[in-house]
Amino acid sequence: MALGHLERAREEFDAALDTLLQSPEGARAETRLREHFDRLVDRISVLEQSALATGDGFTETRTEPASIDALLAIETFESSVPKPATAETVEADLEATTHDIPIPTNDRVLRYVELFQGRLREFLAEGLSRGAQYLPMIQATFRAEGLPLDLAYIPLIESAFKPSALSRAKARGVWQFMRGTALENGLKADWYLDERADPEKATAAAAKYLKTLHGMFEDWHLAMASYNGGPGRVRRAITRSRKTNFWTLSANTRFLPRETRDYVPMILAAIIIAKNPAQYGFDIVPVAPARTETVLVPPALDLRRVAEWAGVPMDDIQRLNPEFRRWTTPVKKGEYTIKVPEGTAEQVRQGLIASVPGQLNALQWHTVKRGETLTTIARQLKVNRIDLAEANYLKTSSRVAAGTRLLIPRMPSAALLARASSASDLEKAAEAVVADVLAETTAVSDQPAARIYRVRAGDTLSGIARKTGTTVAQLQRWNKMRTTRLNIGARLVVESPTSRASNTQQ
Repeated sequence: MALGHLERAREEFDAALDTLLQSPEGARAETRLREHFDRLVDRISVLEQSALATGDGFTETRTEPASIDALLAIETFESSVPKPATAETVEADLEATTHDIPIPTNDRVLRYVELFQGRLREFLAEGLSRGAQYLPMIQATFRAEGLPLDLAYIPLIESAFKPSALSRAKARGVWQFMRGTALENGLKADWYLDERADPEKATAAAAKYLKTLHGMFEDWHLAMASYNGGPGRVRRAITRSRKTNFWTLSANTRFLPRETRDYVPMILAAIIIAKNPAQYGFDIVPVAPARTETVLVPPALDLRRVAEWAGVPMDDIQRLNPEFRRWTTPVKKGEYTIKVPEGTAEQVRQGLIASVPGQLNALQWHTVKRGETLTTIARQLKVNRIDLAEANYLKTSSRVAAGTRLLIPRMPSAALLARASSASDLEKAAEAVVADVLAETTAVSDQPAARIYRVRAGDTLSGIARKTGTTVAQLQRWNKMRTTRLNIGARLVVESPTSRASNTQQ
């Protein structure tokens, strides 16, 4: 289960239970053995709940902060003067290195060159290393569209080439598209998938958008400024200032916000270093692109099944397919293309062929009854109303007709379809459970059974301790609890066999 091989884990667990139940002196043949067996099943449930705490199949995949937010928050102290040596190095470099957009050597650009060589050195080196896997694809796309290849380095500043980057303004992906702009440029973005996070699809959209912006302003510096601040804001600044040159337009604070004024010189400084990193003291170790194959898969396919068939951890499938926001392909009819590690596509296809539809995902559905609304259904089933609507391609204000089948955006806990927070944590927990059960089973013939209490709604650990004449510390020790949190229906040992024997001897 730690590796995402969920069906296999479930089969092994079921087989183990069958063995225990069917043996001549099976798990339910004797009272004390039956109690130990029930505790084993309960503890497996605890492991399941622990795994589910990291997110069930409908929890949105993790994102990380976009670099653009932190970079544009840095003050460059415009009163400072760059070192003469910086200007000399950059001017000599620009004479020897070909660029296809104009790059001035003014103080605003040179200050960022120094900043990237200083306090932001590690950031730039990591971004250039990560970007090596995407640059050939981006440059090929831009070359085909007739765009300047220097613009391929915009994601270095926007996201440090991280597909999972999400800004405070909710821009996403390596190109940091806002949702509306993404939709306008041909990307899909809904509850199930967001193509802003797909580097190839987002690059095609970025090429289209940059061509549009250049067509508006006929100047790459103004186009870059509008990529950050929006074309409407740049147009208004030009109208108010009657200036059509970015450097004069941004020379003071009157017309453009500081972030947009700093954005263009920051991008240009990054391009200078990225085109010739050794000249500026950088030793870049490129990240090689992942070697992949593609597979056509059906709707409503749990991607953890794909990981199982491919024989790789779920994290690998997620990393190769960052556009999927959930661990399932959309439920809308149609085929979806997914990437899998090279050499595993045929295994995945065979897994699909061998599976019946009910094995492809563990989905919960609700048939709408007369008088029900999205709000009442969400409240009844304890799911988020917005998630309920978007998972079914509805608006939150939509009316739903009686008889409509709605997907419930929640995985059934009994399916055991959850990724552990880490493989080592789950393995350690499983080993501890096995060790405990073995130790207890060995001692069954010598000791009386423990007294068990089943947790009810409203119970607290301190309240149970008072009812049973124990202490919170004892309950935590006997049940190997790290916190006082309780799950309704869980069984707690409220008097251990050893403590009872000790009391009897006294």
